[in-house]
Amino acid sequence: MRRRISWLVLATTSTVVVSFVIPLCLLVRNLAEERAMAAADQEARNAATVVAGLQGRPEEMSEVLSRLDQRGFPSTGVLAPDGTTIGAAEGMAADPEVQQVARTGAGVRVVDRAGGRVLVPVVVEDARGQVATAVVRSAVTVSDLRLGVARAWASIIGLGLALLLLALLMASRLGRRISQPLLAVAGVAHQLREGDLQARAVVTGTEETEELARALNGLAERTGELLVAERAAVGDLSHRLRTPVTALRLDAEAVTDPELAARLQEHIATLQATIDSIVAEARRPVRSALASSCDATAAVRGRVAFWTVLAEDQGRPMRVRLPEGSVPVPLAADDLTDLVDVLVDNVFAHTPDGTPFAVWLTVHGDRASLVVADEGPGVAAGRTPRPGSTGLGLDIVRRTANACGGELLVGAALADGTGTRVEVSLPLVAT
Repeated sequence: MRRRISWLVLATTSTVVVSFVIPLCLLVRNLAEERAMAAADQEARNAATVVAGLQGRPEEMSEVLSRLDQRGFPSTGVLAPDGTTIGAAEGMAADPEVQQVARTGAGVRVVDRAGGRVLVPVVVEDARGQVATAVVRSAVTVSDLRLGVARAWASIIGLGLALLLLALLMASRLGRRISQPLLAVAGVAHQLREGDLQARAVVTGTEETEELARALNGLAERTGELLVAERAAVGDLSHRLRTPVTALRLDAEAVTDPELAARLQEHIATLQATIDSIVAEARRPVRSALASSCDATAAVRGRVAFWTVLAEDQGRPMRVRLPEGSVPVPLAADDLTDLVDVLVDNVFAHTPDGTPFAVWLTVHGDRASLVVADEGPGVAAGRTPRPGSTGLGLDIVRRTANACGGELLVGAALADGTGTRVEVSLPLVAT
């Protein structure tokens, strides 16, 4: 935003500055030209007065004109009626402009690429006493016409550039005043995204920024309220289910058929486990429902160390392969450890003691892959749960993975179709 504001102000200011600088430069050039031509006109008229007053005395006239030329520009010359030249009159006899003035008796003022010239006719008497016309020419060079223009242009352009730099500085400061509160609000939004529901934006800046900060704070408060209400509703529903489950358990105990009673007790135990899982999910902290990240290597290594003891007690060979470096994934550490516990617990719950299993964590491109595989009886390509399982654990794993952009794949671990291989693919977090 600061860059866009700076470019906008720079473009607007440069347009205004150029609109004034160009006409001002042209005006300065015209004023310098007019000043030089005015000096030439004045000297030509002074020389004409001298010629008219000193006619017949060429020596005195030449001396006066020489003193006039010594003052610098312009240079002045006189062409007498008899063709005699006095002063800076080089080429006057053949000059068409001089001949035209001598013939018509009308003064001429000329500015062209060769410079500027003022020609003034003077009526005098020739040697025979007849009326004739002498011509006075006062000339200035191109450099005389442009005297002081370059310095004035440099001053004007320098002033324009200074104005542009000043405008750019002011635009940068203005953009900073606007962008800094916005960046602060964006920082609070990132904190909320990472799970800090206590983060609040400071209401400051422009009216629009203040309104944005208030809206973000209201959204954060409303998000927290909705999450708390959702947890409370799920927890209340779970607790309500405990009463009918208890009643079912009592009724199942009253069944006289041992086989039917055992089957009912098994189903009730599964239902009770499901309810307990829902209650545990409902009691998780509100913050864990928001986006977070953790090191998958550390989380998996910690859970593997926990399950290793039980695996040794049951005689289960356990193969573990973990990367040496950090593997950041967009899951909270608690969520990832729960996910690992569900997958490993499935192995212990649904395979005989002594069944080998493996836990692998690998990285492929921009994704991390967590694999838990066993050599038990297997599962039908992920379409049905293991025998005696409700599939609730895998559903929790699938929802957890999908929530952060991952996926769950279930299939056979061995070539003959036996064993179970559960793979959780998770995106990596850019660092």
